Amino acid sequence: MRRILFAVLAVVFFASLSVPLMAQGAPPQVSADQPYTIEYYYKCQWGHQQEFLQLFLKNHYPLLQKIQATGRILSIKIESPAYHTTEDGRWDYRVTIRYKNSTVATTSNPDEEAFIKKLWPDQETYKREEQRRFEILLAHQDLPVTDITPAK
Repeated sequence: MRRILFAVLAVVFFASLSVPLMAQGAPPQVSADQPYTIEYYYKCQWGHQQEFLQLFLKNHYPLLQKIQATGRILSIKIESPAYHTTEDGRWDYRVTIRYKNSTVATTSNPDEEAFIKKLWPDQETYKREEQRRFEILLAHQDLPVTDITPAK
């Protein structure tokens, strides 16, 4: 009886190897010359959400806008949830950036440092405020997303 059971299991196992496995998770992003979207999630310490947003809008958003003006970024959207969730799933702000392509999204911008120095001549204040913005963060996640909406 054991031999028969073993033989049946072996046949089923080896037969399954010839069937393509269904992939789990998100499909790959579009081709390299297509727009590439990343959602950035920020979770702040309780009571510091407004402070984080003020610092983000003062010290990071203008940089994103400057990069957008060069064409590397196609769009920027900043959102906050209308209701609360469980603490483990909580996020306070989501910034969705649609980049020109995956290469632009995943490589450093050679002009960024010059933009920062031009936008914020008082580098000491800028660095101190950016340090504070990250001090009040509990979590930060970057999530590339793929639009899989079927074409009409």
